[in-house]
Amino acid sequence: MELQVQPLNVTAFAPYGEVIGIPAASGPSAGPASGLPVRAINGGTSQRWDMPGSLQLHTQGGEPCVAVFRAQAQALVGPWRLLERHRLGTQTFIPLAGARCVVLVALGETAPNLATLAAFAVDGAQGFTLHAGTWHHGLMARDAGDFVVIERRAAQVDCEFAELAEPVTLRP
Repeated sequence: MELQVQPLNVTAFAPYGEVIGIPAASGPSAGPASGLPVRAINGGTSQRWDMPGSLQLHTQGGEPCVAVFRAQAQALVGPWRLLERHRLGTQTFIPLAGARCVVLVALGETAPNLATLAAFAVDGAQGFTLHAGTWHHGLMARDAGDFVVIERRAAQVDCEFAELAEPVTLRP
């Protein structure tokens, strides 16, 4: 199966999670134009945007964990065969220093549903949060770099794997 990679955007990504990003414009008008509330902080020297959505990190005794993933750049054509999911918590990826990646996602109750498979190009100024239970491929970096990851940590690891019924290749 061949899948077209599309730019990460709020509407298309909504079934799988949430996009994290601030408006490209700066200044006082940037907040209203983006639809995100903005407020001045730190004595007016900074602006703050609170991103939509919520993190699910405390289910069944879980706690928040902040980690850094150091990724190697990789060819993204595939074929890709294995997806994972975290049923009990969200997982957030925020690139440092402009590292780009592709996120391959699918929905499905017990296994990834190929009809819902999608691939999104994440530019170095965006991050994303995967909804709890969203099937996804491990980090697929287009650039070598670091990603801050916010996820649920608990005594029992919450990571389930499933092999795709048909391998997937990506078309940029």
